[in-house]
Amino acid sequence: MQAVPESRQQTFEEIYGPPENFLEIEVRNPQTHGTSRNMYTSYEIVCRTNIPAFKLKQSVVRRRYSDFEYFRDILERESTRVTIPPLPGKVFTNRFSDDVIEHRREGLQRFLQIVAGHPLLQTGSKVLASFIQDPNWDRNAW
Repeated sequence: MQAVPESRQQTFEEIYGPPENFLEIEVRNPQTHGTSRNMYTSYEIVCRTNIPAFKLKQSVVRRRYSDFEYFRDILERESTRVTIPPLPGKVFTNRFSDDVIEHRREGLQRFLQIVAGHPLLQTGSKVLASFIQDPNWDRNAW
């Protein structure tokens, strides 16, 4: 007969405390700015984490689609060992309709969750945490 290894009961903290490493990224609250030809939509990025690569445990910043495009280009140049996923495609008609904005929001959130969750990018990227957490992020600084 084989001996059953002794199992220890988890403590309350282990069960209900924060996981060892967690990262929650949410893209939400789209807002359309400007008028006629100068209109654009920006999105709020909410980050909650305890991963050391991120300076802040919680942050909220606002970015527009073109910021995501610059960010993705910078990541591709910076991270030759990692395949960076695509962004949701450019939209040329009805780009300010609720359905189009929601579809883009979902795609941007999926993109950020994949990129921010990648261990090589978490430890090796200089731009990742800054894009997600710095309200004064400047695309021209990279």
